[in-house]
Amino acid sequence: MSFKFQVSSFKFPSFRIFASLRSMILLLWIGFSVSAQAEFRFPMPEFASGYEHPPVVVPAPSTAMIGWDVVVLLITLTLAAFLVLKRRKRREIFLLTLFSLIYFGFVRNGCICSVGSVQNVAAGLFDSSIGVPVTVLIFFAAPLIFALLFGRVFCAAVCPLGAIQEMVAIKPVKVPPAVEKVLSMVPVIYLGLAMVSVATGSGFLICRYDPFVGFFRMGASFPMLLVGGLLLLLGVFVARPYCRFLCPYGVLLNWASKLSRRHATITPSDCIQCNLCADSCPYNAILEPTAEKAPESRGTGARRLGKLMLLVPVLIVIGVVVGGLLKDPLSRMHPTVALAERIAGEELGRYSTTTIESETFRASDTPNEMLYEQAAGIKGDFAVAGRWFGAFIGLVIGFKLIAVSILRKRTGYEPDKGTCLSCGRCFKYCPVKEKT
Repeated sequence: MSFKFQVSSFKFPSFRIFASLRSMILLLWIGFSVSAQAEFRFPMPEFASGYEHPPVVVPAPSTAMIGWDVVVLLITLTLAAFLVLKRRKRREIFLLTLFSLIYFGFVRNGCICSVGSVQNVAAGLFDSSIGVPVTVLIFFAAPLIFALLFGRVFCAAVCPLGAIQEMVAIKPVKVPPAVEKVLSMVPVIYLGLAMVSVATGSGFLICRYDPFVGFFRMGASFPMLLVGGLLLLLGVFVARPYCRFLCPYGVLLNWASKLSRRHATITPSDCIQCNLCADSCPYNAILEPTAEKAPESRGTGARRLGKLMLLVPVLIVIGVVVGGLLKDPLSRMHPTVALAERIAGEELGRYSTTTIESETFRASDTPNEMLYEQAAGIKGDFAVAGRWFGAFIGLVIGFKLIAVSILRKRTGYEPDKGTCLSCGRCFKYCPVKEKT
């Protein structure tokens, strides 16, 4: 009895398994039948049938924030001019500087930047097919217009690059005037190199080597973060080193400010020549009074000026020659030339390793000769651009020599319109107060 029970109990589950298998086979057969009919009813698309995908429409980004940036720029420039020329309060100028650092620096991540806008405008001038956004034009032109009218109020309290340096200028010391004069040529050279880079399609040097944008965006390459940190550390003792000895946009602001109709004055009335303002200025931007008796005759000064004016064309020619000779080192700014020299060096065995760029080029199966031909054409462009660069540097040196040779009579301490940043440090040290 128990045996039969075991046999029957054994056959019962085997029957269920068989039924399950039969059901699975039936379902698979139905599935294949349906799929066959579906394949017949919906044939695979033929990609050679001329079908074209509809264009992908990407919604345009909102310009509300950019428009707000323009409004804030114009308001801060106007407020800075008012504080510098009317209020004459260092504390209030400093508070506006702090606001500009927070908004244009950390909130807007250093963009849109008036300093970098020089390259966008230059690209539009060199290539008419490149459009320059209206916002970029405003950020480029507005500080220059205000400099023509009121001096460098943009540097005083609006520029985020200057603001971050102003915050760390705790114990600034004076740089010897002779050293300052020599270092003042570095921003001019930097501006010229930036224009060469844009004209030859080598990229935007000013943006590539912005030392502070890494802090504003909370991320950058380690070398640039290191450079920015070193500049800020140097800025504790040498006030605004980037603004004075590197900023290419500062060159344009310097020239515009020299022609300003109104400019910050040290005293609200007559200067008593106490020298406190000159001691307080860490930028060497305050000119001392001249001696009552002229150090030389007018004829001597006129002859020196004539010689310097004749020297200017000579300096330009020298600059053209030297700039043409610099085509090889200057052309290495272009990625194609740099890649061609790398490939040639690897072929000659000068390098034991390869780079990502050289490996990518070899994977493209492009002949080396084609790359070398492109690099040779680009070097020709750099020969032309280098000559213009040299002529520009020679012209600037000539005009600087002329400016130094011209002696102007001053009865009191006056700010140098070109180099004065309108920071207002001298206001609180001047013992002459405005009459109320």
